[in-house]
Amino acid sequence: MEKFYLIVSNVEQLQRLVPEGVKLVQLRIKEQTEGEVRRQVAVARDICAAYGAQLVVNDYWQVALDLGCDFVHLGQEDMDQADFTALRRAGVRFGLSTHDDVELDRALSQDPAYVALGPVYPTLLKKMKWGPQGLDRVTRWKQMAGQTPLVAIGGLTPERLPGVFAAGANSAAVVTDIQQASNPVARTRLWITACAT
Repeated sequence: MEKFYLIVSNVEQLQRLVPEGVKLVQLRIKEQTEGEVRRQVAVARDICAAYGAQLVVNDYWQVALDLGCDFVHLGQEDMDQADFTALRRAGVRFGLSTHDDVELDRALSQDPAYVALGPVYPTLLKKMKWGPQGLDRVTRWKQMAGQTPLVAIGGLTPERLPGVFAAGANSAAVVTDIQQASNPVARTRLWITACAT
């Protein structure tokens, strides 16, 4: 599992940042038509293939299947609609979001490629019904997840990174810290370096 997990909200961001050395990137598109989602996923798939990066398609598992993508990320609500049998048959791996013990048990029962826990710290990007989970929860989640990789997400910064990895996370998913940076390219490079040390 790559330690640095970039999450972008459109293919233009992906196009700008993947060439900097990103090896794991999630395309999380919100509030677009299905045609636009398909266009962006297809472009992202080709960019990632050209740069040797792993593309993870958020939510749109059917689009991922149709376009030959091999990794999706699903939230708890998405799990209700997802055809896990079709995903497995096509060799598509999946990561699953979790926020409490019930969701973690449910996610682990699907044998995912990873489980995500968040928000670890307060986050600005989206309103959540869960408060910050904290590093103690990261440690407990990793114990419960066992061999399944654990992705920490929510409010992460390079300064918080050592504590997150020490607590047991295998990967750090980064959204706001890069999206709101004055220079996202420079900030991405900083993250790549921080995760490599």
